[in-house]
Formats: sequence, structure tokens, C-alpha cells
Amino acid sequence: QVQLVESGGGLVQPGGSLRLSCAASGRIFSIVVMGWYRQASGKQRELVATITRSGSENYADSVKGRFTISRDNAKNTVYLQMNSLKPEDTAVYYCNTNPPSANYWGQGTQVTVSS
Repeated sequence: QVQLVESGGGLVQPGGSLRLSCAASGRIFSIVVMGWYRQASGKQRELVATITRSGSENYADSVKGRFTISRDNAKNTVYLQMNSLKPEDTAVYYCNTNPPSANYWGQGTQVTVSS
């Protein structure tokens, strides 16, 4: 059974940085597209970034140039480096496959950008 565990969130001031990690169990990780998603309070979950097995990246316009997704297939881990954070980046961040599987949603990690 595949399990995804997110970590690395926290409280950061505007302009600051955070690095999120997503550790995956199971063999599925190395053969699929992975993505980071986020859900702000009162809003729908949205796709932030994706990365293919070979490392091809794609980003939502709202984070392009500020966020970087990466993956380590040997460690079954995907990362999200977030720089120049803005208050509107405040949300719970999740990782999942892309397209997402209902069975893989984890608890997420809270990112709060506030002064």
C-alpha cells in the first residue's frame, strides 16, 4: 500500500523560504508523475507543481519563478523548495501523484506566511 508523508511546513515571514519533503512508501513512486498541491482555508485544492520521473517540471503561474520541485527516486522523496513566499501561499500542502489518487492523500503540512 502506498503512503505519502509530507513534512517541512511552518510559519515564515513574507519573503522567506521553506523546503517541503514528501516521503513515499511503495514502488509506485519511481514510475509516476508526482505533484504538490495546496488548499487554502475556504478554497479548493489546487495543483502547484509537477515533476515526471525523468525530472521534467511544470508549475502553476502563481508560483512560477519562486518554487522549485525536485525528486530523488532512490530515496522515494519529492521536494518543494519555496522562495519569496507571500501571504497568499498560506495553505496546507500535499503531495500526490498526477493525476491525484484519492487513496494517496496524506495529512499534508501547514505553511503559514505572515509577519
